Amino acid sequence: MEIVCFYNTVIITDPDRVAVDLDGQTVWAKSVAYYRDALPADDPRQPAIADYIKEGQRALSEANEKAWNQDSYQAWVKRFGPPEEAGPRIAHDPVGRLKTLVPHLGELPGKKVLNALGSHGSKAVAMALLGAEATVVDISEQNARYAQELAAAAGTSIRYVISDIMELPAEELTGDYDLVLMELGILHYFIDLNPLMEILAATLQPGGRLLIQDFHPISTKLITSKGKKHKVTGNYFSTALEETDVAYSKLLDDGSSLQQKVRLRKWTLGEIVTAVAHAGLFVRLLEEEPNTKIDDMGIPKTFTLIAEKL
Repeated sequence: MEIVCFYNTVIITDPDRVAVDLDGQTVWAKSVAYYRDALPADDPRQPAIADYIKEGQRALSEANEKAWNQDSYQAWVKRFGPPEEAGPRIAHDPVGRLKTLVPHLGELPGKKVLNALGSHGSKAVAMALLGAEATVVDISEQNARYAQELAAAAGTSIRYVISDIMELPAEELTGDYDLVLMELGILHYFIDLNPLMEILAATLQPGGRLLIQDFHPISTKLITSKGKKHKVTGNYFSTALEETDVAYSKLLDDGSSLQQKVRLRKWTLGEIVTAVAHAGLFVRLLEEEPNTKIDDMGIPKTFTLIAEKL
């Protein structure tokens, strides 16, 4: 092993640094992702780096799968009501269920739509009611159960593929989808966005669009808000994984105990846009939406990105 020091560098501010245990001593090193991006594409170390990242993603997905199969069905019942009650509400106003997505969806009748990591399926059900042929890919069996019951109660049908999207079967990479949708709290489940975007691009037909609507990194990576008080408590450029409670845990009764945590990798806006472009998609739109709460005025809440497969 060779240890190299570069003068006039500030290690503590380096976003690519990771802690490595070396004979009981913590040594700061550059992350694997840094070398993946910094080394030439034909460097002989690149295959090993790719395998390492892929194994890391697989381990992360396995942990997150366990977390999302604990009590998510009951969480959605508490949040939206039983499917037999929630379904008719969506059927009464499917456009209202899609909310801020509506201006970006385009005409849905007859369109083939993939809702990647579509969770409880309410967005897919709403799009199906508006005439789309909707498919959800998600890792959770409990999410699938709620979604299928929701669709039936709404008087429509959706297709639900229970799979880690990074391990999506080849027969699903049909290249004939008109629209791929990912929204609100999805991208942080991946430690490398490039292969994810390549998979999503492979599902699209020429002229098909990728629509991402997610929480703005300023709000998720940098600022902590409490009422009118806002503090910079995070590192916008951090590449570290964060362990936290699964998103639906706050919906469960206080007595519920979810032992399995999720691990998240939060991305900067630049990293997200670059990964989309790296997959060969043409970015047509990037909008940053303001927070609607008075106390949070001036702070971005979400962003919307639309990219087209040419």
